[in-house]
Amino acid sequence: MRLLLWYWGRRGAGGQLTLALARALARRDDVAVALSLSAQADLAPEIDALGLPTDRVRTYASAAGFVAGFLRVPGLARGLVRQARDLRADAVVSVMTHLWTPLVAPALPRAGLRFVPMVHDAEPHPGDAGAFWEWRLGRELDAAQSAIVFSDSVAQGVHRRRPALPLHRLTLGALLPGSVPPAAAHRAGLRFVNLGRMRAYKGLDLLRDGWAAFVARHPDATLLVAGEGDPEALAPGLSALPGVTVDARWLDEAEMASLIAAADAVVLPYREASQSGVAPVAHGLGVPVVATPVGGLAEQVRDGVDGLVARAVTAPALAAAMEALAADPARFAAGARETGRRLADWDAIAARLVAALRG
Repeated sequence: MRLLLWYWGRRGAGGQLTLALARALARRDDVAVALSLSAQADLAPEIDALGLPTDRVRTYASAAGFVAGFLRVPGLARGLVRQARDLRADAVVSVMTHLWTPLVAPALPRAGLRFVPMVHDAEPHPGDAGAFWEWRLGRELDAAQSAIVFSDSVAQGVHRRRPALPLHRLTLGALLPGSVPPAAAHRAGLRFVNLGRMRAYKGLDLLRDGWAAFVARHPDATLLVAGEGDPEALAPGLSALPGVTVDARWLDEAEMASLIAAADAVVLPYREASQSGVAPVAHGLGVPVVATPVGGLAEQVRDGVDGLVARAVTAPALAAAMEALAADPARFAAGARETGRRLADWDAIAARLVAALRG
C-alpha cells in the first residue's frame, strides 16, 4: 500500500501525530510512505531523520502571510496532486486539518485520488467561528472517500452530517517525545496538572471552584495550570488559590511530557470535548486522568481503572473525583501504566490504519 500523509500545520499535535504514524508505517515492509509537510514545521529535524520522500510546502507564519498565501493555493493543490500521482498513492491521508485544507482537498477526488481525512472534531468548540467551521468541515467531508475518527462522539457527529460516508475508528495513541522523562519521585501531597491551550470550553472555572473545595481537605496538594492563553479572563482568582501555580505560555511537546511525568494526576475539567490529546500522553507516562463526562473523554478514561470520570460537569463532582483518586493514587497509576502500554504501541495503531484503508 502507498500512502501520502498530508499535514501543513507548523506545530502542535498534528505534527506529533504525523511523526508517530510515519515512523510506524516506515517500519512495515508492505507500505510505502511519503509526506507533504510545512517547510516551517517544528518537528522537521525528527521527520527528516526518517528518510522518507517529503515535499516541503512553504505555508505562513503570520496573518499577513496567510492572506498572501491564498494566491499560491491553486499551485499548492497541483503540487499535492502531482506528488500523490508520482507516488501512485492508494490514499492521501490528511492527518489534521489546516486552514488551507478545505481549499486544496477537493482537487484530490477531481484528479481521481482517494482523500481520507482524520476528523478530530465534529462540532465547533464554543468560541470557534461556527459558520467558517461548518463550511470547512463540509468541504473536507464532501471530498472524502472515507474518514478516520478517534472517538464514538466524533463518529456520531460526522454521521449526522454525511450518513453515507464510511468511517474508520482508530485509537488516538500516546504522542510521547523521543526520550520519556523518568517517573516522578514520591513526595507528600498530590501533584495535579492541567496543561494545553487555555480556552473557555476547557472549564478552568470548574477547576478553580473544584480545586477550592478539594484543597481545603488536602492542604498539601498542588495544582499546575500551564499553557497558552489568559487564565484570569477564563477563571478569575484561580492563581490566588492555595497550592496553585499558573504558567501562561506555549508548551512544546517535550516540556508538556516532562510536566505530566512529574505529576500524580492530570485533570481535564472540560465543558465540551471530542477527545483529548493530553489524556493518552498522561497514560503513556503512567499518570492517571480525572475528567468530566463530556464527548470522547469518557471513552479515553477507564473509570476506576486508569483515572476517574466525574459524575457531572460541575465543580462539586470534579472535586469528588479528585478526592476519590487521592484515596488510592497508586492503584490508578498502575492502571494508567497498563493503558499506556497499549497507547504507546504505534505499530499496532499503524496496522489498524492500514487494515482500515485496505478494507
